[in-house]
Order: sequence, then structure tokens, then C-alpha cells
Amino acid sequence: MSSYFTDLAQQYIDGEWRPGTGSWDIIDFNPFDDEKLASITIATVDEVDEAYQAAARAQQEWAATNPYARRGVFEKALRLIEEREQEIAEVIIAELGGTRLKAGFELHLAKEFLRESINLALRPEGRILPSPVDGKENRLYRVPVGVVGVISPFNFPFLLSIKSVAPALALGNAVVLKPHQNTPIVGGSLVAKIFEDAGLPGGLLNVVITDIAEIGDAFIEHPVPKVISFTGSDKVGRHVATVCAANFKRSVLELGGNSALVVLDDADIDYAVDAAVFSRYVHQGQVCMAANRVLVDRSIAEEFTEKFVAKVRTLKVGDPRDPETIIGPVINSSQADALSAVVEQAIAEGATALVHGTTTDNLVEPSVLTDLPADSALLRQEVFGPVAFLIPFEGEEEAVRIVNDTPYGLSGAVHTGDIERGVNFAKQIDTGMFHVNDGTVHDEPLVPFGGEKHSGIGRLNGDTTADAFTTLKWISVQHGRSGFPF
Repeated sequence: MSSYFTDLAQQYIDGEWRPGTGSWDIIDFNPFDDEKLASITIATVDEVDEAYQAAARAQQEWAATNPYARRGVFEKALRLIEEREQEIAEVIIAELGGTRLKAGFELHLAKEFLRESINLALRPEGRILPSPVDGKENRLYRVPVGVVGVISPFNFPFLLSIKSVAPALALGNAVVLKPHQNTPIVGGSLVAKIFEDAGLPGGLLNVVITDIAEIGDAFIEHPVPKVISFTGSDKVGRHVATVCAANFKRSVLELGGNSALVVLDDADIDYAVDAAVFSRYVHQGQVCMAANRVLVDRSIAEEFTEKFVAKVRTLKVGDPRDPETIIGPVINSSQADALSAVVEQAIAEGATALVHGTTTDNLVEPSVLTDLPADSALLRQEVFGPVAFLIPFEGEEEAVRIVNDTPYGLSGAVHTGDIERGVNFAKQIDTGMFHVNDGTVHDEPLVPFGGEKHSGIGRLNGDTTADAFTTLKWISVQHGRSGFPF
């Protein structure tokens, strides 16, 4: 077992590693073999307060630090990840049940986002705006919000923590990070350790490992943070948004999805099969952008289905440490049970199981279902696991209607031999992101990432990250004298 699980099984508050003072422990298990990785005494409301107060104290000096000096921390953090990449990959495999392929994918993206944070430190620019008043100079400053609270999920915890933590820090803010209880090391302590070793001054990044059963809404209600960046389910996201609004703070919400990959009648079928299988089954389907639904024009449905099913049957299920494994375990037994229930419910509603995967402990084999009734609620919800719904359609108009028939709007893809046909199709989908002749799972440092409808509020990446973690301040200068009416 990696020393990370013993050395980092603590809270990180005001530059110090220390145990929590709660009355119970979070037990960190390997989802594949149920090995106990770590035991972490949870943080209390008092420790959440201490973390936010430390962040507030440290932030002002950090904001006044030359951005070129701030940038050096992120350059060092990037080098440390590169040097420790193999160790970090092993920790991802153990704590998440991520395959080696997935660990490499997550680390690659995390490094890309860190590179962008290096540039982001220098990006904020002021403006001088004209005024209708003679002699007035209007200066517009972009300044840090102050302190940002980050709540990261269990599926890509290293990437999705860094994706908010690094740019928020680069822009002059301090951060308090609360990782998911199932991934406290990869999503929390490990991130803190990297930035500590990179020379980030104490207090600027704090990690509290805790549970809402202990702290309630204290993390998001606290008066110090001005922005809460949350990645997770739409149910919890709705609550986060409500509490933030009631406390006059901004929320950035990256929530769930029910994306569709659409195969039109002129698509390259073999290529579309490859894209669809990856989009549904990468990281056991535990991806917000995953293609829950695969829509195929009826004229090519038979050939596509035959090839899709054949490819799914080749996906190796098992130990994520094995480089040949494609499907590792889902995060916990509750998730595994819920996925088994989805498959059984679909069959009870009349669906045909073209592939009916079994569940052993947390290993959920892939399933492929078709003929699900059009009014089934399963087609409108997010299914966070290796279950694909194949849906035939008659023509583009019907495809557009089916794709949009969901409360979510995160990602999606369309395959066609005519690129402009694909772009026109994409324009009709109510979603934050859509891809032509590719998969549904994409994230890039410069391109705004986020969803519509129940899939979230706000965007991250590139300039939109600067918008999320800074605010605008107007300072006017009157050259000469103003005239007043009295």
C-alpha cells in the first residue's frame, strides 16, 4: 500500500497536517478488493471555520504577490506531478478502482490544466472605459474574489480538484477544498501535498475531509468564501445553489448529464461504434459526459448494433491494476446495487438485453439494452455506470426530439459523413457542449466547459475560469472638478 495512504490521512489546515477532531472516522476502501487504505478522523464545523479563516488571512498577501512569482508555484507543481506520475497513478488505481488507462487519462488532463493555470496567473487585465462626463477616467480592475470553496467528486477527483483549485490560486485567491468521502486522498490530501511541496505558502490551500452528517451546510454557508465550485449530482447541486443564493455568494455548478451519441444514416459505422463504446464505458461509465443513450438511424441500426454488441463483449472486466482491464469496479456497493436495479427495471419494462452483465461485488459487467419503451423514466435520467441504451430513430427530426427529451444538457455527439450536417444537428440540441464525429467525453483547458438545464450553472476553463474566480471593480478618477446640482 502506498505511503500516501498513511502519510496523508489527515486534515491540512493553515499549512499544518493534523487529525480531525470529529467523533468518527471516514474509512477509505479500495473498491476492487475492499482493502482498507486509510482511516481519517473527520473535520468538524470548528475545523471548517479554522480552514476558512486561515484562507482569508493568507489571501491578501498572496493577491498582492507579483503574478510572475505566483506562477512559479504552478510550474513547480507541474514538475512534481511529472516526477511522481507513476506513484500517483497507483494511488488513483487503488482509491478509485480506475484502470491504468483511466489513471493515465486523468493525469494527462490534470497536467494540461496546470499548464493553463501557469498562464492564467498573468491573464487578468484591466480596462479603461470612456465616460460621458468630461474629465472622468473609468478604470475597470479584475480582482480575486478572495476565498473559493471547492467540492470535488469521486470519479475524476485529482483532475476535478485541480481544475478549480489551481486556477483559483493562480488568480490570487485562497481555497478550501472538500474532497468526496470516497476519494479523500486523491481528491484532497494529495493535491495539498503537491502544492505544499511546490512552495505554496501555508493557509492558501486547506483541505477538510468531512461529511455533511457532521458539518451540515457549514462548508457552503460560511461567510468567508465568495464562490463555491461544486462538481457532483444535480440533486446536491440544486441544494448548493439554493444555499449559496440565500447567502449572497456565487456558485459554479458542474453537474450530471444524460448525453446522447447519435449515428446518422451516412456515418462511418465502424468509427461510430468505437466512439460510442468509449463514450459509454470509459471509467465504468462513471463520467458525467458519458453517452447514456446511443441513437442510431433505423436504416443502419442492424449493422451498428451487431458491431456495437460485439465490441462490448470484448471489454475485459476485472482488476484495475491489470493493464488489459477496461472495466474496473464502480466506486462502492451502493452504486453497484443501483446499476443492477436499473438493468432489472429496464427488462421489467420490456427492454431486450443484448448484453446482460452480471454484478460481482463492485464489478459491474457491461450491459446493452434496447427496445426500452419511449416513456421510460430511465431514458431521461443519468445512469452512472456501464449500461447502454440503444435507441433507433427515423430521420433527424425524431433524433433531435429524443436527444432533447431529458432534463439534462451537458454533452453529446453526432456521427455523419457531412460535417455541416453534423454542425446543424448540434445547433438544435439544448446542451452546453456537442461534438461532431467524435466521442462525448472531452475537456480542454481553453474551451468553456459546462452544461444547460439540470447539468449546471456557469462555465470553467480558459477565460470563463477567470470570470468564475474573479470579480470586476470600477474605480473612477475625476480630472478637474465635477459640477453638482446642489
